[in-house]
Amino acid sequence: MTERDGADDQMTGALSLPLRAPAKRLGVVVVEALVDLIVSGELEPGDTLPPEQPLGQQFGVSRTVLRESVKKLEEKGLVTVSQGRGTVVQPTRSWNMLDRVVLEALIAHDRSLGVLDEITVVRAQLESAMARETAATRSHAELEALRATLEEMRTSLDDVPRFLAADVAFHETVMAMSHNRLAESIARSLFERARESSRYSVDVPATFHEQTLQEHEQVFAAIAAGSADEAASTMLGHIVDAWTRRRPADHRGTKSAK
Repeated sequence: MTERDGADDQMTGALSLPLRAPAKRLGVVVVEALVDLIVSGELEPGDTLPPEQPLGQQFGVSRTVLRESVKKLEEKGLVTVSQGRGTVVQPTRSWNMLDRVVLEALIAHDRSLGVLDEITVVRAQLESAMARETAATRSHAELEALRATLEEMRTSLDDVPRFLAADVAFHETVMAMSHNRLAESIARSLFERARESSRYSVDVPATFHEQTLQEHEQVFAAIAAGSADEAASTMLGHIVDAWTRRRPADHRGTKSAK
C-alpha cells in the first residue's frame, strides 16, 4: 500500500483478506486472494503489499507459504519484489492476462463487461484465422467429423445442454483442423474462461439457438466449399454476433487503463 494508508498494521487491517486460510491448499488460497485484491483495485499499481509477518498472520500461513505465493504473483506479472521497496503492484500492462487465475478475477470484477467484450474480439480473430486455414487444408475425414458435430446441433435444438455441448464441439473441431496449436490453445482458454462466467452463459430464447445453428451451417458450408475468405468472415461474424445477442443491454464496455 502507499503512504496514504498509514502504518503497516493499519494497512493489513484495511485489506479484505480472510482471517485464516482453509487447511488445504494454503498456497492456492493465498494466491487467489491476493490476485483478487489486485485485480479488484483494492491494491492499486504502485501500492506495496503489507509486510510478511502481519500478512502471514492474517492468512494463518507460514512465511515460507507466503513467499512462495508472492513468487507466483510475480510470475503472473502482478507484482515485483525489490530490495528496499518490498512487493510492489504492477500496472495492468505487465499482467499475464492469459493466466487462469488472473483472467477469472478480471471477469469476476468486470462491471462493464468490457473484459468479456475484449475476450470475444480476440477469440473471434483467432478462430477466424483458424477457420480460414481449415477451409484451405481440410481433409475428407476432418470434414466428416465437423459435419457430425453440426448434425448433433441440428438434432438437439430442444435439448439445451446437449446443443451447447455440440456448439463447443463444433468450434473445437474447426480449431483442431487448422493445426495451429498456439492459436487453438489461446482461443480455447479464452472461451473456457468466458463460459465459466454467469454473465456470458445467460439463458436465451430458443430463437437464439436457431440463429446460432444457421450461423454454424454457414461456417460449415464455407469450409466444405474450400472458401477460405468466406470461412474466416462467417466465423468472425458468428462469434461477435452471438455475444452481441446475449450481452446485457444495461452494461457498457468501458476500458480502464492502470
